[in-house]
Parts: sequence; C-alpha cells; structure tokens
Amino acid sequence: MGNNRDNWPKRIIDSHLHIYDDEFPLIENQGHIPEPFYIDDYRNLTRGLPIEGGVIVSGSFQGFEQRYLKAALENLGDNFVGVTQLPGSVSDEKIQQLNEHRIRGVRVNLKRGVHRDIEGIVEFGKRIWDLAGWHLEIYVDSRELDDMVPTLLKLPKLSVDHLGMAKSGLSQVRRLAEGGVKIKASGFGRTEVNVADAVKALYKTNPDALMFGTDLPGTRSNRSFEPSDITTIVNALESADGGADAVDKVFYQNARDFYQLP
Repeated sequence: MGNNRDNWPKRIIDSHLHIYDDEFPLIENQGHIPEPFYIDDYRNLTRGLPIEGGVIVSGSFQGFEQRYLKAALENLGDNFVGVTQLPGSVSDEKIQQLNEHRIRGVRVNLKRGVHRDIEGIVEFGKRIWDLAGWHLEIYVDSRELDDMVPTLLKLPKLSVDHLGMAKSGLSQVRRLAEGGVKIKASGFGRTEVNVADAVKALYKTNPDALMFGTDLPGTRSNRSFEPSDITTIVNALESADGGADAVDKVFYQNARDFYQLP
C-alpha cells in the first residue's frame, strides 16, 4: 500500500490537539511544564493537510484555566470546539456560560491519577449532558478498564483518548466502541497499541466509533504526529474492507457528528 497519498482523506477534523499559550498560566504536572505551542505553530505543522475543523483539548498543565481556551477558540473560528477540565463542584451557570464559547465536553484524566471516583464521574457526565449536551472524555490506561466498562457505558456520551493507550486493554476499548463510545485514533507516539491493528479491529467493531486526531504538539510523547500516521490509518481501514467512505468517516464525519460541528 505504501505512502501513496491518492487514498488520503479529502477533509479532516482534528479531534485532538493542544494549545499551550504561555500568556496564560501553565501548571507543573509530574515535574514537567510544556514548551509553548501556539496556534501559528499548529497551523505551520498541519499546513497542506485538508483540516476543516478541530477540537482543542485542555491538558493536565492547564488545570481549570478557561481563558486560554476561549481565546484559542475565538482565534481559530467556528469550526473548532473545546474540551475543558472542570471540578465536579462547578456551577450550572458556569457550564452554560462555557457552552456559549463552543466548549462541548469535559476531560477526565484517569491516566495521571487525577480522578478515581468512577461513580462520581458518571454522575458528573450525566449532569453536563442534561445541562448542555456535553460529553465526557477520558484519558485512561485501558488495562484499568476491566471493572469500569459497565459503569462507563451508563454515560450518555463518552470518548476515549489515544486508542486507550495499552495494547493489552484493546478488548476493553472494543467493548466501549461496541456500546457507542467514540475512540480517538490519536497519540501515535504515546500509545503502546499497534495503531494499524487497533484501527482495523475498532472499525470492524463499530464503523462510527473512530475519530482521528493529531495530538499535536505531542508533549511527553516519544514522538509527535507525522503525516505517515495518516497513511497507517488509511491502510488499516482498507485492510478492514473499508473504502473511501470509511476514510471519510474516521477522518471527518464521525467527529463532525459527535461534536456537532457546522
């Protein structure tokens, strides 16, 4: 199959990117503070890709800071939305106000030990859905999902970062995909998963589940996104007997529907 770009997606929604603007506070996490990564940096690194929209995701370094996200979304325009971090104690009014700024979900960091109360997380997920139609996004090592899957499937709307991170947890991620959870094909330099095998398996499990994301800038990752990652996903979809329609779903349509983009 090679690196022929003729079968590449004609349009892309980048479902997972980060912006680290040092005009706003950045918080040390596990001894690390990221280098700044501005919107212009993102545009430079994705120049030539048919990106028509995307999702800015708050990282652990940004805590509950919302100003950077509002500013970035205003700069990038209506085809970009945000996934933020919020405490469970956040007011209804705050959620509704953030919704006006095109924030569409809350990220819960299970990977770095920020949250552990799964029942509480589900209650929070139901609350933000009822208030604003928001989803929860979880960053988790899928090896820890065994006992969580039945509880997580109670959520009205859920996504999982980076193919679930762990190769041995793929069966649990497939259970979530089977239940309608969105799975991000992202974080190629940080996941232990064989990306091609996971994409093929998850597409066969649920063609509506996968959403592509660059995970730029790839902070704390072994490597950042490379265009060859697109080829890897496209080739995997082809080997799963998915043609151009499958490529469009994974790189564009699934994310457009999930995030209700224009």
